[in-house]
Amino acid sequence: MDFSCLECSTVTHLDIHFEAVCFSCPNCKTIHLKNESDQSWYREHLKVESYNNSFSVGQKATFNEIEYTIIGLLIKKYDGVKWAEYTLQSDQGNFLYVSEANGNFILLEQVEFSGKVGNHPLSLTYSDMTLDRFDYYYPQLVSAEGFFDFNVRKKIELIEYINPPYLLSFERFDKEQTAFFGKHISRSKIKKAFNTNDIPPKTESGLVQPFIFNIKNLIITFSSIAILILISHWFLNKDRTPKEVLNVSLPFENYTNKEYISPSFELVGSSAPLEISVFSPVDNSWANVQVALINENTNEEIYASKDVEYYHGYTDGENWNEGSTGEEFNICGVKAGKYHLAITPLKAPEDFSNSIVTVTASWNKPSFRNVFMVILFMAIFVGIMFFLSRRYENKRWGNYE
Repeated sequence: MDFSCLECSTVTHLDIHFEAVCFSCPNCKTIHLKNESDQSWYREHLKVESYNNSFSVGQKATFNEIEYTIIGLLIKKYDGVKWAEYTLQSDQGNFLYVSEANGNFILLEQVEFSGKVGNHPLSLTYSDMTLDRFDYYYPQLVSAEGFFDFNVRKKIELIEYINPPYLLSFERFDKEQTAFFGKHISRSKIKKAFNTNDIPPKTESGLVQPFIFNIKNLIITFSSIAILILISHWFLNKDRTPKEVLNVSLPFENYTNKEYISPSFELVGSSAPLEISVFSPVDNSWANVQVALINENTNEEIYASKDVEYYHGYTDGENWNEGSTGEEFNICGVKAGKYHLAITPLKAPEDFSNSIVTVTASWNKPSFRNVFMVILFMAIFVGIMFFLSRRYENKRWGNYE
């Protein structure tokens, strides 16, 4: 269809598949309405306000592998907030609608809805989904471009129901209502559909923009992971028992300037801590062992050191003591492989009564500590995301109520 603007004579050509009753010039924004009695056109002037709309009349876009053309654009506002409504039509005559506000986009289609919403029910059901009433108001037309099959100057009531990321929107004029069902669409998909990167910046969250995580799905996913971790840990280690790999008493005098090298030992199974116990009959003195765990396959070395101290006495009429003649420590996460230990024993030079230190080492059952740490982290993460999602929803409703 070709239409020459009665105001600025600009000719607009678009292939449309309906009878237009309203046209607004993309150049001067003059609105032309068809007189139904004699099929002539007359013009109206609208005080136009500027808006950084994303796309223009005649621009192409592809959704679900179908090419559409923008045939109409409406800019509306309410309570200081402006948004754009694009009408798109395919070569087959099918309509699609794109709404944009603050850099957020919603893709909509016209749908059949038998129920009446003139009394603004608090919630309603569509396609087995419950949506809550978000708002109802009378938007003001700011600007228009393109061809329309209705009078864009009609004052309509807009009623919106949401269940993010879904929107059910109603336009009511007198007793007639038209329903549109839509879903939040990402900016990346809009860029791909219109083959452009030139879209308005996002300034705030969208009307039905979902939270970054679906909390219900997140809980199900993390719960499933936790169960799998627990089952796997149990299955892999149900037959494991502590394995003693060393039990030796070392005279200090024999290892004054050298290390004790243990026999090699083989560890088979999942990672587990190597528990090392040290005993020395110190009395008001100290002893020390330095331990190196050496992987014979990779030559990787892990070092640890432990002091054994025991002191006691009588001071101010009271007996006191501190420390112990025995200590334990772990080398955590020891993997399967072939190892040996290198141990260097030390004692206080002035201690002539103590002559020996006993060292034992056992490869224990894998600790549940790491398992529970992972589960605890997931639980904390879910708790934080739940709190943030509630805050996000409260802000959503608070921004527009």
